[in-house]
Amino acid sequence: MLRLRPYRRSDAENVVNWIKSERIFRYWCADRFESYPITAADLNAQYDELEASGCGIYHFTAYDESGITGHINIRFPDPDSIDIVRFGYVIIDDSRRGQGLGKEMIELALDYSFRIMRAGKVTIGVFSENKAALGCYLSVGFKDTGVSEKFRFKDEEWNCMELEITK
Repeated sequence: MLRLRPYRRSDAENVVNWIKSERIFRYWCADRFESYPITAADLNAQYDELEASGCGIYHFTAYDESGITGHINIRFPDPDSIDIVRFGYVIIDDSRRGQGLGKEMIELALDYSFRIMRAGKVTIGVFSENKAALGCYLSVGFKDTGVSEKFRFKDEEWNCMELEITK
């Protein structure tokens, strides 16, 4: 059974070790970090900056009896609206992908968002090229808003889709 707990600085080593390629890295963070690869110190430094800015972001770690299995952030994209939250930095231990853990983690995060944070809507961005993540989000009830933006990865142009789910 998967559970969520607040992120700990010591989790960063696991999170960055799950990112085995630059493609996976960009699927995970888009352009939020300048270069690949990153270290645990880089991840924690970014989280420290975000916390100092007071931007209303919460970092979570998913775990089960086998240990740490995933990571997700939940933030308020608009500081004037507490009715909408956004998921980001969603990742599952690469050795455990394909076991339904991503779906389970997203369902836990949705429950937290709707029940604890009292959000009315949750949004997430996903690259249409990231078929596994897109399928996961759609399977829990996210819907395509029709809004998208382009993202360059090397010589490719990716489509970042905006998805949402309401309470």
